[in-house]
Amino acid sequence: MPEGNQPGGPREQFGDIAPALAGYSEDVLFGQVWEGSDLSARDRSLITVAGLISTGSTEQLAFHLGRARENGLSDEELIGTITHLAFYAGWPKAMSALTVARTVLTAN
Repeated sequence: MPEGNQPGGPREQFGDIAPALAGYSEDVLFGQVWEGSDLSARDRSLITVAGLISTGSTEQLAFHLGRARENGLSDEELIGTITHLAFYAGWPKAMSALTVARTVLTAN
């Protein structure tokens, strides 16, 4: 399900101050892009998690780790991704990602 259709989606989160960006997030990103048939939801989640870790975008990481689990990635695969990226994206980024992962993966 696209993030925009969930409680707390972009329109609800920041539609009052950035309605255009909220709309693009829901309609294009979580609509057209995430619902495309060229990649599976699982693959999209793995790519997204890797991209967020590589750029140090940990604020968005918690949501996408949860979504990755919903899309079929195991906790072991997610931790393996973070470990692998430590050598390609940088140790500090991987350690920051582990801090987020510990919270998300141990919550359930």
